Amino acid sequence: MSKKIFSGVQPTGNLHLGNYLGAIKNFVKLNDDKENRCVFCVVDLHAITINQDPKELNNNIRETVATFVACGIDPKKSIIFNQSQVSAHSEVAWILSCIARMGWLNRMTQFKEKAGKDKEKASIGLYSYPVLMAADILLYDASHVPVGADQKQHLELCRDIAQKFNNDFKVDGFFKVPEPLIQKDFSRIMSLKDGLKKMSKSEISDLSRINLTDEKDLIINKIKKAKTDPLPLPENIEDLNKRPEAKNLVGIYSSLTGQTIEKSLNRFSGKNFSQFKEDLSQVVVDKISPISLEIKKLLNEKTYLNKILSEGCKKADDIASKKLKKIHEIVGF
Repeated sequence: MSKKIFSGVQPTGNLHLGNYLGAIKNFVKLNDDKENRCVFCVVDLHAITINQDPKELNNNIRETVATFVACGIDPKKSIIFNQSQVSAHSEVAWILSCIARMGWLNRMTQFKEKAGKDKEKASIGLYSYPVLMAADILLYDASHVPVGADQKQHLELCRDIAQKFNNDFKVDGFFKVPEPLIQKDFSRIMSLKDGLKKMSKSEISDLSRINLTDEKDLIINKIKKAKTDPLPLPENIEDLNKRPEAKNLVGIYSSLTGQTIEKSLNRFSGKNFSQFKEDLSQVVVDKISPISLEIKKLLNEKTYLNKILSEGCKKADDIASKKLKKIHEIVGF
């Protein structure tokens, strides 16, 4: 069955293994399915909810596109563009913010986590960005949205906004209510230094993550220094779940090899981590090294990257502007 897919990635720069296994690997599968129509957005408007260096942000947008292409997303099959260049996103976000309820946004747990203790100093953009996320999705009549556990609540908000708009203006089915696409395999990758923290660029130590631009020797060194415990690898998932660092490394191995956790444990149970890390290093190097080389090559082809963005923006704007025109008519503009 044909699916209309929409998903976005913030241009944070230096995307890592967590981004790849948690999102981009799945994007490639969706892109490769001829039945799907995919829109992959570099969500630069979302990025400015926190302070950004303008020059760095501009470079990061192109690095994100380079990473998409290097990982296997074909810009001829899917639309790749940056959000800020399609003005309908901002306008529809405002219209939908007049539909969304304060109570709904107050329940968003991610704002509480990102704003920290001093919520009074957080930007309005950080508070309301789930409404912009809803606009991103609804503009393209997306039927399915790939989401991780941390974004599922935002998709539920998007569904609520779509249904309320349709009900308020008596336009049943105008906004398509999207369904989540949740990855079945191990996709939440944790820090190499703390199995209870998500792998993140914001963590101070570079040893906590494997960047998609890391070279072979650096990858091997990071895995060698990854935090583990003194016990050999367990025989079953129940015991593995009690050991966060072990669970994370086995999960990475399983995701990259396409094996189940059970199959990986059957192979490595009873072995010590030094043996396992050698095999894991080889698997990560085999997957990441070609991507790293391709990213670096593409970053030297700025004309090509700009062309992908330009063509993608034209295609996205064509879809979004038509939807916006209909929204204007419904609202009364």
